[in-house]
Amino acid sequence: MRRMVLVLVVALGMVAAGGTYAAACGDLVAANGAVHLVRTTTLAAYHDGVEHYVTSFQFESPEQSFGSIIPLPAAPTTVERGGSWTLQRLEREVSPVVLDVPPDVLPAAAANVQVLQQVQIDALTVTVLRGGGAAVAQWAAQQGFTLTKDTPSVLDFYARRSPYFLAARYDAASAVARNLHSGDGIPVELTIPVSRPWVPLHILGAGKDTDEVVNADVFLLTDGKPSLLAGAGLHLRKSEPASTTLLDDLRGDQNMGWVPASAYLSYLQLSEPAAHLDDDLAIGVNGHQPRLVDTGATRRGAVDAPTLAAVSPPIGFPLFG
Repeated sequence: MRRMVLVLVVALGMVAAGGTYAAACGDLVAANGAVHLVRTTTLAAYHDGVEHYVTSFQFESPEQSFGSIIPLPAAPTTVERGGSWTLQRLEREVSPVVLDVPPDVLPAAAANVQVLQQVQIDALTVTVLRGGGAAVAQWAAQQGFTLTKDTPSVLDFYARRSPYFLAARYDAASAVARNLHSGDGIPVELTIPVSRPWVPLHILGAGKDTDEVVNADVFLLTDGKPSLLAGAGLHLRKSEPASTTLLDDLRGDQNMGWVPASAYLSYLQLSEPAAHLDDDLAIGVNGHQPRLVDTGATRRGAVDAPTLAAVSPPIGFPLFG
């Protein structure tokens, strides 16, 4: 069995009032504009049978409680603290510089929503959910999330492919007690078996003005050069075998011992107005080509494009491998 290793690090500027909390990487962002996503960085690696999905939440807020809901490609088997500096090391690779205790009580689930597991990681309460988009939105509202008007439709977009979601709630009082400061990151690692990997991008535009540009960095580690399918706003900036030094450094981080001895590194940048960000990144590995359906694409007339080697793909749905 192969494994898809996804590492997602989210840089956030989030606030919420009155005990509610707003979403970080995605759909639950306060309608008053006080909550905004700064930038998202993702590492996806495919090797040896299991998916590792690591999300680091970086908080910059004076508020006491806020959080995030993130779509998942499949059900995770474990949730634990992830590596502390993996994404920073990858950022340095492409832009070099010179010079755990589960809560006693699970939250009540809305109708047709299953709470599969819940763990406490530093100042984060992390809950894995299974349900449809509308049901997960209802659950989130019951738990105090501030929902934007597009929340149900965005969650439905993902529920058509996978009914699994990750909800993370941050408690500022707990962060203070743990000597965490504004801007500190809390990494979360999920182990997820998956056969059709994809990286969520569409959800990054939720709650934003239509002309607001969404920016994100995506890093891929695969056994060989992957085939990728995505919209026009995602550009391939680097495509080469990963250096031994990089892989050794990544393997030395906490819970990152799964990093292989050899891998292929792809680096992509997203820059797309929120109104046009209506698809995700589908990844083809081990001789399989990514399918249009795996992007969740909703654009009329979207078709698979021929294989491209270009660093900056053309308008449309480029397939490059």
